[in-house]
Amino acid sequence: MGLFSSLLGNAGVVDNTKLLTEYESLFTENESVEIGFKLIRDTFVFTNKRLIIVDKQGVTGRKTEYLSIPYKVISRFSIETAGTFDLDAELKIWISSEQTPSIQKKFNKSVNVYDVQKVLAKYVLK
Repeated sequence: MGLFSSLLGNAGVVDNTKLLTEYESLFTENESVEIGFKLIRDTFVFTNKRLIIVDKQGVTGRKTEYLSIPYKVISRFSIETAGTFDLDAELKIWISSEQTPSIQKKFNKSVNVYDVQKVLAKYVLK
């Protein structure tokens, strides 16, 4: 199921130490990783200051976009838990006053979407 889920674009949890090592040049002073997720080649990193989305592009994945979203610009977010037949949980994030979600990603059952919600709530609802 793991490989099949990865091919469908589902996320899995990534060890914080690995994220700190791999993306150390992105972090500011006193910035720490809360939790991170991997989606095939892309990575979501939730820090104590922002959400960083690492988007590997192209066939080889050599070109990379690092999207930094400060929590203060997130106007709302939602999680949808996995059901009996739908094995994926979903995260939606709206930036500023947009009508449709700016970010929409699916997570497999290895991810506790309530943990994702807690990190967002902790920083967005300040």
